[in-house]
Amino acid sequence: MRASCPLPRAETERVLLGHGSGGQLTAELLDELIVAELGDGEALQDAAIVELGSTSVVFSTDSFVVTPRLFPGGDIGKLAVHGTVNDLAMRGARPVALALAYVLEEGLPLAELRAVTASVAAAASACGVRVVTGDTKVVDRGAADGIYITTTGIGARLPGAGPSATRGAPGDVVIVSGPIGAHGTAILCARGDLGFEADIRSDTRPLHDLVAAMIAACGRDIHALRDPTRGGLASALNELASASGVGIEIVDARVPVPVPVAAACDLLGLDPLHVANEGCLVALVAATAAECTLAAMRSVPAGAQSRIIGRVTEGPAGRVTARTLVGASRIVDMLVGEQLPRIC
Repeated sequence: MRASCPLPRAETERVLLGHGSGGQLTAELLDELIVAELGDGEALQDAAIVELGSTSVVFSTDSFVVTPRLFPGGDIGKLAVHGTVNDLAMRGARPVALALAYVLEEGLPLAELRAVTASVAAAASACGVRVVTGDTKVVDRGAADGIYITTTGIGARLPGAGPSATRGAPGDVVIVSGPIGAHGTAILCARGDLGFEADIRSDTRPLHDLVAAMIAACGRDIHALRDPTRGGLASALNELASASGVGIEIVDARVPVPVPVAAACDLLGLDPLHVANEGCLVALVAATAAECTLAAMRSVPAGAQSRIIGRVTEGPAGRVTARTLVGASRIVDMLVGEQLPRIC
């Protein structure tokens, strides 16, 4: 009898950490279980458009479980506000109001809860949005990790706005608003168990003013917007390509990766394209509006380092490729498994 080495059995009956990565396992969980049951593909966008009579309301919700809760450049409270404000902005909305829900673990110091709440209040005030309702639950010691936050937001769509993950078209340019990879690597370094230190701060910040400037300048020529959080730029591009039924080609040399981030990723064997961001966006824009869009983005601090990194192609649908420094082409896949647990 010949010996054989069996392939590892795939886990198909339980939730894995990788299901929260924002990559392939997340997409499978959403497509095959959650959206399959709910039956609404709108759930796959950053926010949904809800029609209330003659009024269009933009609606989004997100939960935050980041560890550590305080990290260079931000904290879980600030992150919770920015994350939901940015999801609303990706559908061309001005944020109006937030709901805030806490899950608190028994034993959490009240001083930390007070500090997190103050951070939520400051971030919301800076965004010009009110926290109008919410909920608080307390669970047994060990049943959570200190504090989990869920923020739900509503917004009003800006005049002339039409960004949707389904509107990417061949010939569009691909624009990123700034350097990538800072948030995920900042979280890793803040955990203090990697054996090195790096001067990297999370890029968490609101993007609604940036989006407003883009839409005011170029209107519906802004075809699609995405903030590349979990799963990084690679997952965001794959999601847009799949939703729009197009291909996307980027140029590796044009993708802005800060030197400290590149060094940390190289040391840890990470691809910066898979590392989470919290303060930049990727846009698919009509080629005729590329310069207009860049000018508008660079007029806002959050978009000062905007640049074109690629183009939308006719296909194959859903495929993202990158042109390397030597002129070859490689496929840019979604993240497989769990690269950076608990980053948002």
